[in-house]
Amino acid sequence: MKRMRASRSNIYWAVTFMLISMFMFITQACSSPSTSTSTTTVTTAQASTQTLTTSAAVTTQSTSTKTTTSITQSVSTTTSTGTSTTQSISATTSTGASTPISTTTGQVEATEFQGTKLTPIKDQLLNAIQGTQNINQANYTLTIDGLVDHPITLSYADLEALPQVSELGTLECVEGWSYTAKWTGPSLSAILASAGVQTGAVIAIFYTADDSDGFTSLDLSYINTNNIILALKDNDITLPAANGFPVRVVATGKYGYKWAKWVTGIEVSSNTNFLGYWESNGYNNNGDVNGPAGQ
Repeated sequence: MKRMRASRSNIYWAVTFMLISMFMFITQACSSPSTSTSTTTVTTAQASTQTLTTSAAVTTQSTSTKTTTSITQSVSTTTSTGTSTTQSISATTSTGASTPISTTTGQVEATEFQGTKLTPIKDQLLNAIQGTQNINQANYTLTIDGLVDHPITLSYADLEALPQVSELGTLECVEGWSYTAKWTGPSLSAILASAGVQTGAVIAIFYTADDSDGFTSLDLSYINTNNIILALKDNDITLPAANGFPVRVVATGKYGYKWAKWVTGIEVSSNTNFLGYWESNGYNNNGDVNGPAGQ
Protein backbone atom coordinates (compact mmCIF):
# COMPACT_ATOMS: atom_id res chain seq x y z
CA MET A 1 0.00 0.00 0.00
CA LYS A 2 2.83 2.32 0.86
CA ARG A 3 4.54 1.42 -2.42
CA MET A 4 1.33 2.25 -4.33
CA ARG A 5 1.06 5.61 -2.60
CA ALA A 6 4.71 6.37 -3.38
CA SER A 7 4.17 5.34 -6.97
CA ARG A 8 1.13 7.57 -7.23
CA SER A 9 3.11 10.41 -5.66
CA ASN A 10 5.91 9.96 -8.15
CA ILE A 11 3.45 9.91 -11.00
CA TYR A 12 1.82 13.08 -9.62
CA TRP A 13 5.09 14.97 -9.47
CA ALA A 14 6.20 13.65 -12.84
CA VAL A 15 2.97 14.83 -14.42
CA THR A 16 3.24 18.17 -12.62
CA PHE A 17 6.80 18.60 -13.82
CA MET A 18 5.73 17.77 -17.37
CA LEU A 19 2.88 20.26 -17.23
CA ILE A 20 5.19 22.99 -15.92
CA SER A 21 7.74 22.20 -18.63
CA MET A 22 5.05 22.28 -21.30
CA PHE A 23 3.73 25.58 -19.95
CA MET A 24 7.21 27.13 -20.05
CA PHE A 25 7.76 25.82 -23.56
CA ILE A 26 4.43 27.19 -24.77
CA THR A 27 5.15 30.53 -23.11
CA GLN A 28 8.51 30.75 -24.82
CA ALA A 29 6.99 29.67 -28.11
CA CYS A 30 4.30 32.33 -27.84
CA SER A 31 6.72 35.03 -26.78
CA SER A 32 9.21 34.31 -29.59
CA PRO A 33 6.92 35.44 -32.40
CA SER A 34 6.25 38.58 -30.43
CA THR A 35 9.95 39.31 -30.20
CA SER A 36 10.41 38.35 -33.82
CA THR A 37 7.49 40.52 -34.88
CA SER A 38 8.89 43.42 -32.93
CA THR A 39 12.26 42.96 -34.57
CA THR A 40 10.63 42.67 -37.97
CA THR A 41 8.69 45.85 -37.34
CA VAL A 42 11.83 47.73 -36.41
CA THR A 43 13.65 46.35 -39.40
CA THR A 44 10.79 47.33 -41.67
CA ALA A 45 10.68 50.79 -40.20
CA GLN A 46 14.40 51.16 -40.66
CA ALA A 47 14.19 49.93 -44.24
CA SER A 48 11.36 52.36 -44.88
CA THR A 49 13.37 55.24 -43.45
CA GLN A 50 16.38 54.29 -45.52
CA THR A 51 14.23 54.07 -48.64
CA LEU A 52 12.73 57.49 -48.05
CA THR A 53 16.10 59.00 -47.29
CA THR A 54 17.60 57.46 -50.42
CA SER A 55 14.70 58.72 -52.48
CA ALA A 56 15.11 62.17 -51.03
CA ALA A 57 18.82 62.07 -51.70
CA VAL A 58 18.20 61.33 -55.37
CA THR A 59 15.84 64.27 -55.72
CA THR A 60 18.19 66.33 -53.69
CA GLN A 61 21.30 65.37 -55.53
CA SER A 62 19.76 66.38 -58.79
CA THR A 63 18.90 69.85 -57.57
CA SER A 64 21.52 71.13 -55.19
CA THR A 65 23.12 70.53 -51.82
CA LYS A 66 20.73 72.95 -50.17
CA THR A 67 17.81 71.07 -51.60
CA THR A 68 19.29 67.75 -50.58
CA THR A 69 19.75 68.87 -47.00
CA SER A 70 16.23 70.16 -46.75
CA ILE A 71 14.65 67.04 -48.18
CA THR A 72 16.75 64.83 -45.91
CA GLN A 73 15.55 66.90 -43.02
CA SER A 74 11.94 66.43 -44.00
CA VAL A 75 12.35 62.68 -44.18
CA SER A 76 14.69 61.80 -41.33
CA THR A 77 15.01 65.11 -39.45
CA THR A 78 18.75 64.67 -39.28
CA THR A 79 19.71 68.16 -40.35
CA SER A 80 19.19 71.66 -39.02
CA THR A 81 18.68 73.42 -42.33
CA GLY A 82 15.66 75.71 -42.75
CA THR A 83 12.54 74.42 -44.41
CA SER A 84 12.12 76.99 -47.17
CA THR A 85 13.88 74.85 -49.76
CA THR A 86 11.93 71.78 -48.71
CA GLN A 87 8.73 73.70 -49.33
CA SER A 88 10.10 74.82 -52.66
CA ILE A 89 10.70 71.30 -53.86
CA SER A 90 7.33 69.97 -52.72
CA ALA A 91 5.57 72.92 -54.31
CA THR A 92 7.43 72.47 -57.56
CA THR A 93 6.58 68.80 -57.54
CA SER A 94 2.93 69.62 -57.01
CA THR A 95 2.94 71.72 -60.14
CA GLY A 96 4.22 68.85 -62.24
CA ALA A 97 7.97 68.88 -61.78
CA SER A 98 9.88 65.64 -61.89
CA THR A 99 13.35 65.13 -60.57
CA PRO A 100 15.71 67.88 -61.72
CA ILE A 101 18.93 66.62 -63.32
CA SER A 102 21.38 69.27 -62.19
CA THR A 103 24.19 68.33 -59.80
CA THR A 104 25.27 71.83 -58.84
CA THR A 105 26.10 72.16 -55.15
CA GLY A 106 26.29 74.85 -52.50
CA GLN A 107 23.42 77.05 -53.65
CA VAL A 108 21.17 79.28 -51.57
CA GLU A 109 17.97 80.71 -53.04
CA ALA A 110 17.96 84.51 -53.32
CA THR A 111 15.02 86.32 -51.77
CA GLU A 112 15.75 89.86 -52.98
CA PHE A 113 17.54 91.44 -55.92
CA GLN A 114 18.07 95.10 -56.79
CA GLY A 115 15.79 96.09 -53.94
CA THR A 116 12.92 93.91 -55.18
CA LYS A 117 11.47 90.97 -53.30
CA LEU A 118 11.68 87.82 -55.40
CA THR A 119 8.98 85.20 -55.82
CA PRO A 120 10.18 81.98 -54.17
CA ILE A 121 10.58 79.09 -56.58
CA LYS A 122 7.93 77.21 -54.64
CA ASP A 123 5.39 79.91 -55.57
CA GLN A 124 6.29 80.20 -59.25
CA LEU A 125 3.40 78.89 -61.34
CA LEU A 126 4.21 76.84 -64.40
CA ASN A 127 2.72 75.79 -67.73
CA ALA A 128 3.93 73.17 -70.19
CA ILE A 129 2.48 71.73 -73.38
CA GLN A 130 3.76 68.19 -72.74
CA GLY A 131 4.59 68.21 -69.05
CA THR A 132 8.00 68.62 -67.49
CA GLN A 133 10.91 67.60 -69.70
CA ASN A 134 13.88 65.85 -68.08
CA ILE A 135 17.16 66.53 -69.82
CA ASN A 136 20.42 64.89 -68.82
CA GLN A 137 22.99 67.59 -68.19
CA ALA A 138 25.87 65.35 -69.27
CA ASN A 139 24.35 64.77 -72.73
CA TYR A 140 22.82 68.20 -73.27
CA THR A 141 23.88 70.43 -76.16
CA LEU A 142 22.55 73.70 -77.53
CA THR A 143 22.89 74.15 -81.28
CA ILE A 144 23.00 77.55 -82.99
CA ASP A 145 22.46 77.29 -86.74
CA GLY A 146 20.52 78.69 -89.68
CA LEU A 147 21.65 82.00 -91.18
CA VAL A 148 25.00 82.09 -89.39
CA ASP A 149 28.56 82.01 -90.71
CA HIS A 150 29.58 79.12 -88.50
CA PRO A 151 27.04 77.01 -86.62
CA ILE A 152 28.09 76.20 -83.09
CA THR A 153 27.20 73.56 -80.53
CA LEU A 154 27.50 74.34 -76.84
CA SER A 155 27.47 71.93 -73.93
CA TYR A 156 26.03 72.88 -70.56
CA ALA A 157 29.58 73.38 -69.30
CA ASP A 158 30.25 75.70 -72.24
CA LEU A 159 27.24 77.81 -71.30
CA GLU A 160 28.36 77.95 -67.67
CA ALA A 161 31.82 79.05 -68.76
CA LEU A 162 30.47 82.07 -70.65
CA PRO A 163 30.14 85.44 -68.86
CA GLN A 164 27.03 85.27 -66.70
CA VAL A 165 24.51 88.10 -66.56
CA SER A 166 21.93 88.50 -63.77
CA GLU A 167 18.79 90.51 -64.27
CA LEU A 168 15.43 91.07 -62.66
CA GLY A 169 12.61 89.73 -64.79
CA THR A 170 8.87 89.35 -64.37
CA LEU A 171 7.11 86.56 -66.23
CA GLU A 172 3.50 87.46 -66.97
CA CYS A 173 1.09 84.83 -68.20
CA VAL A 174 -1.90 85.56 -70.42
CA GLU A 175 -3.94 83.72 -67.77
CA GLY A 176 -3.40 86.66 -65.43
CA TRP A 177 -0.71 85.44 -63.02
CA SER A 178 2.90 86.55 -62.82
CA TYR A 179 6.07 86.20 -60.76
CA THR A 180 9.35 88.04 -60.43
CA ALA A 181 12.72 86.32 -60.21
CA LYS A 182 16.44 86.88 -60.49
CA TRP A 183 17.56 85.22 -63.72
CA THR A 184 21.19 84.38 -64.45
CA GLY A 185 22.83 83.10 -67.60
CA PRO A 186 24.84 84.03 -70.69
CA SER A 187 23.83 86.77 -73.12
CA LEU A 188 21.95 85.41 -76.12
CA SER A 189 23.11 88.37 -78.21
CA ALA A 190 26.74 87.49 -77.50
CA ILE A 191 26.18 83.84 -78.43
CA LEU A 192 24.50 84.75 -81.71
CA ALA A 193 27.24 87.24 -82.48
CA SER A 194 29.88 84.56 -81.98
CA ALA A 195 28.11 82.43 -84.58
CA GLY A 196 28.12 85.34 -87.05
CA VAL A 197 24.55 86.33 -87.92
CA GLN A 198 24.18 86.78 -91.66
CA THR A 199 22.51 89.61 -93.51
CA GLY A 200 18.81 89.01 -94.04
CA ALA A 201 18.29 87.19 -90.72
CA VAL A 202 15.46 88.72 -88.70
CA ILE A 203 14.28 86.19 -86.13
CA ALA A 204 15.55 83.47 -83.81
CA ILE A 205 13.45 80.31 -83.64
CA PHE A 206 13.67 78.33 -80.41
CA TYR A 207 13.46 74.55 -80.56
CA THR A 208 12.68 72.83 -77.30
CA ALA A 209 12.55 69.35 -75.84
CA ASP A 210 8.76 69.45 -75.99
CA ASP A 211 8.44 70.99 -79.46
CA SER A 212 10.96 69.99 -82.11
CA ASP A 213 9.05 71.99 -84.74
CA GLY A 214 9.89 75.28 -83.03
CA PHE A 215 8.22 76.38 -79.82
CA THR A 216 8.39 80.15 -80.41
CA SER A 217 10.47 82.92 -81.97
CA LEU A 218 11.80 86.36 -81.13
CA ASP A 219 12.92 89.20 -83.35
CA LEU A 220 16.69 89.64 -83.43
CA SER A 221 16.22 93.38 -82.94
CA TYR A 222 14.33 92.69 -79.71
CA ILE A 223 17.00 90.24 -78.51
CA ASN A 224 19.84 92.68 -79.14
CA THR A 225 18.08 95.79 -77.83
CA ASN A 226 17.04 94.10 -74.57
CA ASN A 227 20.18 92.00 -74.15
CA ILE A 228 18.07 88.87 -73.69
CA ILE A 229 19.72 86.10 -71.70
CA LEU A 230 19.48 82.32 -71.63
CA ALA A 231 18.80 81.55 -67.99
CA LEU A 232 20.65 78.74 -66.27
CA LYS A 233 19.57 79.84 -62.80
CA ASP A 234 16.40 81.06 -61.12
CA ASN A 235 16.93 83.04 -57.88
CA ASP A 236 20.53 81.76 -57.80
CA ILE A 237 19.32 78.13 -57.93
CA THR A 238 20.04 75.95 -60.94
CA LEU A 239 16.81 75.80 -62.91
CA PRO A 240 14.53 73.04 -61.62
CA ALA A 241 13.36 70.72 -64.39
CA ALA A 242 9.85 72.17 -64.29
CA ASN A 243 11.24 75.67 -64.75
CA GLY A 244 13.12 74.74 -67.90
CA PHE A 245 16.40 73.05 -66.96
CA PRO A 246 18.90 73.30 -68.44
CA VAL A 247 18.10 76.48 -70.40
CA ARG A 248 15.16 78.82 -70.75
CA VAL A 249 14.72 82.14 -72.51
CA VAL A 250 14.13 85.21 -70.34
CA ALA A 251 11.94 87.24 -72.69
CA THR A 252 11.42 90.33 -70.55
CA GLY A 253 8.42 92.41 -71.60
CA LYS A 254 6.87 89.41 -73.36
CA TYR A 255 4.14 87.06 -72.23
CA GLY A 256 5.17 83.75 -70.70
CA TYR A 257 4.62 81.75 -73.88
CA LYS A 258 7.66 83.53 -75.31
CA TRP A 259 9.84 82.36 -72.40
CA ALA A 260 10.81 79.05 -74.03
CA LYS A 261 11.90 76.31 -71.62
CA TRP A 262 14.15 73.27 -72.25
CA VAL A 263 15.79 75.00 -75.22
CA THR A 264 17.83 72.61 -77.36
CA GLY A 265 18.33 74.62 -80.53
CA ILE A 266 18.19 78.16 -81.89
CA GLU A 267 17.78 78.74 -85.61
CA VAL A 268 18.58 82.18 -87.00
CA SER A 269 16.05 82.73 -89.78
CA SER A 270 14.55 85.19 -92.26
CA ASN A 271 11.12 83.49 -92.12
CA THR A 272 8.87 86.21 -90.76
CA ASN A 273 5.85 83.96 -91.28
CA PHE A 274 7.00 81.42 -88.73
CA LEU A 275 4.52 80.74 -85.94
CA GLY A 276 5.35 78.81 -82.78
CA TYR A 277 3.13 76.45 -80.86
CA TRP A 278 0.97 79.01 -79.05
CA GLU A 279 1.08 81.48 -81.91
CA SER A 280 -0.30 78.78 -84.20
CA ASN A 281 -3.15 78.44 -81.73
CA GLY A 282 -4.18 82.08 -81.87
CA TYR A 283 -1.72 83.87 -79.61
CA ASN A 284 -0.15 87.11 -80.82
CA ASN A 285 3.21 86.56 -82.51
CA ASN A 286 4.79 89.59 -80.85
CA GLY A 287 3.72 88.51 -77.38
CA ASP A 288 4.18 91.98 -75.90
CA VAL A 289 2.81 92.29 -72.37
CA ASN A 290 1.30 95.67 -73.17
CA GLY A 291 -0.11 94.43 -76.47
CA PRO A 292 -2.94 92.06 -77.41
CA ALA A 293 -2.67 88.43 -76.37
CA GLY A 294 -4.49 87.25 -79.52
CA GLN A 295 -3.57 87.68 -83.17
